[in-house]
Amino acid sequence: MVRVWMADVTPLLEENCYRQIYERLPLFRREKADALRRPEAKAQSAGAWTLWEKIRAEYGLPESSVYNLSHSGKCVICAAELDDVPGVRVGCDVEQVREARLRVAAHFFCEEEYRTIAGGETEEERQDRFYRYWVLKESFMKATRRGMAMPLDGFSVRLGNPPELIKQPADFPEKYYYREFRCPGLPYRMAVCTTDEVIDSEIHTELGLL
Repeated sequence: MVRVWMADVTPLLEENCYRQIYERLPLFRREKADALRRPEAKAQSAGAWTLWEKIRAEYGLPESSVYNLSHSGKCVICAAELDDVPGVRVGCDVEQVREARLRVAAHFFCEEEYRTIAGGETEEERQDRFYRYWVLKESFMKATRRGMAMPLDGFSVRLGNPPELIKQPADFPEKYYYREFRCPGLPYRMAVCTTDEVIDSEIHTELGLL
């Protein structure tokens, strides 16, 4: 089963709290955080890894466990496979909802996806559709480990409950499953994509960063 956790990095914007977390990071994560300039970016990087370490400790997961991290704004998420399924792929993404980037969708998304976004009756509906597609597409790219090296129009997603991958690259013929998440009152869209057909329907927030 794949489960998703979310945490708020706001406390890490305070220097003392950030240093407390930073000192616990492994060297390679400290170096990654040090290379970032904005305090929010540093908090995101340190917070995402800290969330994963807390999940590992809470559930007794081995270092070899399959997981994926994402962050946007004050939010970090981690998706992890809990059952050590051989060969499973897991990707997740979170994005803070802002304006609908129709030019990006027109240039990079599949035509059907762009039409679905542009067909929204209100700006709010177009915003929501754009960011739904964005997190669904990026979570698939992260699950394949190709990331942004994979063309966004090289595969296609159909919105639904759950969403469905209706066209995929020949290099990745496996069946992929989606789950979307949204927390009431928070301006974020989140999604997980995995080859494990069992995905927890809840997003978990019980593991704080401090």
